[in-house]
Amino acid sequence: MTAQNQPALALPVVDEELATRLQARMAEVEEALTGHIVSEADFVTTAARHLMNAGGKRFRPLLVLLAAETGPNAASDDVVTAACVVELTHLASLYHDDVMDEADLRRGADSANSRWDNHVAILTGDFLFSKSSELTADLGADAVRIQAKTFTKLVEGQILETLVPAPDADPIAHHLRVVAGKTGSLIATSALYGARFAGAPREIEDALAAYGEIVGAAFQLSDDILDIASESDESGKTPGTDLREGVPTLPVLLAQRSADPADARLLELLGTDLDDDVRHAEALELLRAHPAMNEARAYVVARATEAKELLKVLPEGPVRIALEGFADLVATRTA
Repeated sequence: MTAQNQPALALPVVDEELATRLQARMAEVEEALTGHIVSEADFVTTAARHLMNAGGKRFRPLLVLLAAETGPNAASDDVVTAACVVELTHLASLYHDDVMDEADLRRGADSANSRWDNHVAILTGDFLFSKSSELTADLGADAVRIQAKTFTKLVEGQILETLVPAPDADPIAHHLRVVAGKTGSLIATSALYGARFAGAPREIEDALAAYGEIVGAAFQLSDDILDIASESDESGKTPGTDLREGVPTLPVLLAQRSADPADARLLELLGTDLDDDVRHAEALELLRAHPAMNEARAYVVARATEAKELLKVLPEGPVRIALEGFADLVATRTA
């Protein structure tokens, strides 16, 4: 397959030579992933391939490959293995997420729990986690330790999402912890793995790990904003989905802090079941006009700027430009 026929990269890589190199490496990752999810039981292989074949941007393995470009061994087989580890971990978490959310669709296809049942979805997720662990063991003790810590953060984030904050707790801080665990942790590990297994200096490892955690969480928070701000399903989801399902998001939590009497109607609506189309539409309209939207946008922009500052330890060039471009994309996609 020529570079022109390769799928578009999920990150904004403007340097043609770098983009071609990453596309070729991503093809290696895709081939490896296909092999890694084969089971002795054909049914398990079918179930495991279900979400992988449904698509996805493969952002996390691509970040591994891009981060690896900061070291002398970017073409190392360990880098490809690490890219598979993070993608398999991500895919596994999606199977479990869909069960917890009782989701019917994932990436435009039937979710595994919808196509089969919860038991199949949970066990398929477990299978993918186990395959990820096998590959991590091949990378050595350091990788096992990193993966274990990442998995702990990911699961803690998932658990926290199901819990109502304590009466004296800050709901926004709680939400940010959820996002940091569920999304930021694995993206941080993706960047760290790439630098580590390509032999980048420790200073760059640390910077990229911190960058990944910040920009990953900011990307999820920008989804919070788009859920309300988007006028159509061009963003990949129906506007107001989180709002309808009562999922806490940053703009909603910011709006709920308001003591302005003018917000009484909005606060009333946010405290009710918004499954009703009329109430849902009214709440969506009020939120779109509320200062909380700009406050949320400003927070995401500040986080993206913070992430870019961390990249100053990298040499100037196409890799740093691509990573800065992703941070800029996070900041601008909330508009």
